[in-house]
Amino acid sequence: MFAYLKRPEEGRTVTIEYEGRKLIARAGDTVAAALLASGIDRFRTTPVSQSPRGPWCMMGACFDCLLEIDGVPNRQGCQVTVVEGMTVRSQQGARRVSP
Repeated sequence: MFAYLKRPEEGRTVTIEYEGRKLIARAGDTVAAALLASGIDRFRTTPVSQSPRGPWCMMGACFDCLLEIDGVPNRQGCQVTVVEGMTVRSQQGARRVSP
């Protein structure tokens, strides 16, 4: 279901940190794609039942890929491109939303 297509930046990598683990990601990938490629498929838990969720649509419509990226919560992992040194954390339960 998840397959890479050839791209011009093929071979370039960046290092990101997820929950304290260093991961190697392909330059140009989204955070969601990088985590999926590393075998990580649970990005957050739901506020009420604490059910695990992960990327579903990969195009920004479903919001199941919400993560904390570089200290900013509620970021859609499928819409953010990885950069060297990026820090990513899963979201657990309800989050405060700024007005």
